[in-house]
Amino acid sequence: MTSIRTRGLTKDFGDLRAVNAIDLDLPSGGVVGFVGPNGAGKSTTIRMLLGLIEPTSGEAHVLGHPIADPSGYLHRVGALIEAPAFYPTLTGEENLRVFATLGGHDRRRIGELLEVVGLGRRGQDRYRSYSLGMKQRLGIAGALLPDPHLLVLDEPTNGLDPQGIVEIRTLLRDIGASGKTVFVSSHLLAEIQAACDSIVMIDHGGVVFSGTMADLLERTSPAIRAAAQHDTDTPRLLQLATDAGYRATRSNGAIQVDAPADWAPDLNRLAWHAGITLRELRATSADLERAFFAMTGADQRGTD
Repeated sequence: MTSIRTRGLTKDFGDLRAVNAIDLDLPSGGVVGFVGPNGAGKSTTIRMLLGLIEPTSGEAHVLGHPIADPSGYLHRVGALIEAPAFYPTLTGEENLRVFATLGGHDRRRIGELLEVVGLGRRGQDRYRSYSLGMKQRLGIAGALLPDPHLLVLDEPTNGLDPQGIVEIRTLLRDIGASGKTVFVSSHLLAEIQAACDSIVMIDHGGVVFSGTMADLLERTSPAIRAAAQHDTDTPRLLQLATDAGYRATRSNGAIQVDAPADWAPDLNRLAWHAGITLRELRATSADLERAFFAMTGADQRGTD
């Protein structure tokens, strides 16, 4: 069974096509990442799936129900698509009670949800005393109030410090392992790689990849990163790799060579014979960032 299924889903804003005929079949259960460059159509897609805006054409089903009738599925969906808005003078628990009452949700689950998001001991503290990470976790607790089958999160780690990011990553994996589907959009590619089982990558409003994280990383060729001691030697180092028959590109003051790890000693010898001293030489493993840049060309445009 799929949690989200789309066929030809399209959204135009005047002459601008924000989402271009995307087809998706997302699994039920686990954590699904949603990534793409600035303006790729992520937020527009999420808003269509939540019934906040209507598509121009195409169709989509969420939890088996058409998005043309959001009332058929929204009671089984939890969402956090902007910074959570809570009452600063109320405690975390009191805030959840207010939202549970407004949404008609079971208030007896509040204590359990505070434990789930790691706020069991801070539920009686006022919201204004919470760190940004705690506020995000309380927001996720609020999204879990309806005991949803699908949890949709847009940039849940935005602005968090490293500890807060790790806490949210662990929380998302735990929620996904419980049988719920977590659909999470983020520009932090390393965190998406660490947290997600599957991934959807879009660019210019269209899907460029949809599948498991393992399948995507298998498509990423091995590479070697090398940096010359003197920046003026970088063009010559690049030429050495190219002359050896490998594709090489500049990357943040170094070069990246699409070559197997065991070619690194050869590159080191070539550099030495050419009078180039290396300050860095290492093989890089497959990662989401490299796959993302290779498939979208987004290195110059950002990933928000």
